[in-house]
Amino acid sequence: MRRMNQPRDPAVAQLASMARASISRRHLLGGAGAGLAALGLAACAPPEPPAGGKPELKLPKDLSATEKTVAWANWTAYLDVNEETNKHDSLEAFIAETGILATYSEDIDDNDSYVSKIRPQLQATPPQDIKRDIITLTDWMANRMIRDQLVQPLELIHIPNAGRLLEPLKDVSFDPGRQYSLTWQSGFAGIGYDKSKVGRELKSLKDLWADDLKGRITVLSEFRDTVGLIMLSQGVDISGTFTKEQVAAGMDEVTKRVADGNIRRIKGNAYMEDLKSGNAIAGIVWSGDISILRAETENDNWEFVIPDSGGTLWSDNMMIPMTSTHRRNAHKLMDFYYRPDIAAQVAAYVNYICPVTGAQEEMKKIDPELADSPLIFPTAQWIAEHNVKGFRALGAAEDEEYSRMWAKVVGN
Repeated sequence: MRRMNQPRDPAVAQLASMARASISRRHLLGGAGAGLAALGLAACAPPEPPAGGKPELKLPKDLSATEKTVAWANWTAYLDVNEETNKHDSLEAFIAETGILATYSEDIDDNDSYVSKIRPQLQATPPQDIKRDIITLTDWMANRMIRDQLVQPLELIHIPNAGRLLEPLKDVSFDPGRQYSLTWQSGFAGIGYDKSKVGRELKSLKDLWADDLKGRITVLSEFRDTVGLIMLSQGVDISGTFTKEQVAAGMDEVTKRVADGNIRRIKGNAYMEDLKSGNAIAGIVWSGDISILRAETENDNWEFVIPDSGGTLWSDNMMIPMTSTHRRNAHKLMDFYYRPDIAAQVAAYVNYICPVTGAQEEMKKIDPELADSPLIFPTAQWIAEHNVKGFRALGAAEDEEYSRMWAKVVGN
């Protein structure tokens, strides 16, 4: 295992790279033809195990040649949907083009709850098939899955469009060379609210805790987002060195706000239901979900803002679980979604940061206004001005300890 003085989250590395460059994201895309050589990717051979001393990976036989199927687990509201047919147009195009029957399941509410369901099956002797060929997990959980050898290495020669991954995301600390994962989308955590019901602008977490909003606030169960935002408001640099006491102070603020009645619920992706129903009118939310709220509630008063103290940046990643017997089919699906036109089609619906080189130009053909949106194609200047930070990668001991602390806060 490589020694590092300070574990670095890929989002932090991205921010640092972008800030040093002091150029727009589109300029970062200038090397669109970089291809596999620029990634420094191996061809077919599985890489060395990610943690020293672990046994060689034993992959299941791939049946893609005879079984034209691929099953994908993702989060809710995270793929384009045709309102008339209720189907995913991009996925239907993949099926028509490849002849591979792709099934799509919105299985993931948050990282911990999902992985707690599949981990026992993946770690069984022998492993038990989880019936999914692609799973989509956030950086920190992807780190655990790779470390514990629960996902298969990618054969990147079969994913040529992987070379279109944005430069700052190519060589992340948890997966050097992207040998096990590819970014699906990235995004921000900040404040979301219904301006018509709140009756004013919310610019800070202090605004969010106002007495007249008590019991109508929801926050995310992903502690790196909820506690990360609070730590930023407390003056902590979440991308650098911080202490257990500083993390505890952030969690204590959540505990206090629950006890005082400010926070209605701490939830995973299901937090959207409270916002749709009107039981909650504001909260700590993920950036792209506001566009979904506007569409599904037919209410354009929903707003997303980065708090004046700063926001968090994260990425979700496509990976192939160890039990998949359709990895070549999974490679084809990943490659399909890294085509700039398809990536833009998805981004136009989900409104998250698109990780694919060339997608911004394609977005101009779909919706020129979205092509200029900082929530989809942020510039280095915008990120710096809004103090957006990635929560640094935690060491194994920290990860375990903070997870236990957070479980007590949320009541698990």
